[in-house]
Amino acid sequence: MGFLNILFSNSRLIHRIARKQTLGQFPVTLLGVSSTSILKEQSSLFSENDDDDYSQVMDIPGGEVPITAQMKFISESSEKRLPCYRVLDDDGYPILGSIFEEVSKELAVKMYSSMVTLQTLDTIFYEAQRQGRLSFYLTTAGEEAINIASAAALTLDDFVLPQYREVGVILWRGYPVQQIANQLFGNKLDYGKGRQMPCHHGSNELNYLTVSSPIATQIPQAAGVAYSFKMDKKEACAVAYLGDGSTSEGDFHAGLNLAAVLDAPVVFICRNNGWAISTPINQQFRSDGIASRGQAYGIRSIRVDGNDALATYSAIRAARKMAIKEQRPILVEAMTYRVAHHSTSDDSTKYRPVEEIEHWKKSKSPISRFRNYIQRNGWWSDENESQLRGDTRKQVLQAIQIAEKTDKASLTDLFTDVYDKMPSNLQDQEKLLRDAVKRSPKEYPSDVPI
Repeated sequence: MGFLNILFSNSRLIHRIARKQTLGQFPVTLLGVSSTSILKEQSSLFSENDDDDYSQVMDIPGGEVPITAQMKFISESSEKRLPCYRVLDDDGYPILGSIFEEVSKELAVKMYSSMVTLQTLDTIFYEAQRQGRLSFYLTTAGEEAINIASAAALTLDDFVLPQYREVGVILWRGYPVQQIANQLFGNKLDYGKGRQMPCHHGSNELNYLTVSSPIATQIPQAAGVAYSFKMDKKEACAVAYLGDGSTSEGDFHAGLNLAAVLDAPVVFICRNNGWAISTPINQQFRSDGIASRGQAYGIRSIRVDGNDALATYSAIRAARKMAIKEQRPILVEAMTYRVAHHSTSDDSTKYRPVEEIEHWKKSKSPISRFRNYIQRNGWWSDENESQLRGDTRKQVLQAIQIAEKTDKASLTDLFTDVYDKMPSNLQDQEKLLRDAVKRSPKEYPSDVPI
């Protein structure tokens, strides 16, 4: 039979040579091809369109696949990037011919007011951390539309599994501003009793899973929640929020594959904001973003402008409907930009230019874009704006003052709420901690009740 050594040949020539080699006529070595023909010939090996008439099929585990005599590799990327669904342009004007879910005046105003509230929360709490009143904080600056518009498209029956930049989602669901402050300060009125680090909100009542710091753990969990909905025949879906950095974790791939195989009604919402802390997306992956990965797992996907509240709302509404009605997972890639630092522990000017940040902050603001839209519709005015911002600022400042003055959660709360009856090992740990506090009281916070 000899051997077949082919360098830079086109697919038809490969086919002819392969046939002759099969007949035992000769071994082949092709050399001396020009650089221009090399490019043409190489591209034919990675064609996305095949004119072959696949009249024969091969039966393999998983089903039949067509057979081709052409040797063609799947291209590493499509010539055309996936389009990004948008309704409003950067100035808030509807794009001609755009298809979207109509929103009423009441809903639009509530969405905008919530986005402003979220922005105000971030500004004041970030300043409080810089003043030393909070240990940690991270903002949603630049991503307010993803938070609020996606939340508006869901129902309270849908179960949310957040990352850590979705405080706007729980806020929309009815989580009080005062409770946000209580959680950040870890006082005794905090639902988590001070046992979580700041920005790790959660509420059983609002079907919002408590935030977990490890990246991407919520993704396979969402597939499991959705499968339980499927078994119980609930008219609801699970919703997992994640950042582009989460897609570099193994849990992302495991979670999507599990959801696809189980036909679980879950909507994966990925905030592609360009940066996983200091790592830009071009150093994370070579694929065309996140939505392109959906097809590999057999998941219907869409890319949407995450700074466009109307487009985000419409896409999530449609995704939710498909997930529940068709019992399938949906992947939504929301394109945006993280205007702020990753958190108060980060200085993003060390790894990206200030000019880039300012451009997105001023020219691509989702809040300004949506305000222009509702104001042109006659639903908003400068007077409304001034009133909203003034009232919201007072509300947040008052919440901070109350949260700061409220007693911290008790030391006992460190050991409760896990077992019906505290086991002996936890009893021993509590005793050891109390003894340590008595021996060195100055080493422990004086405002924590013993």
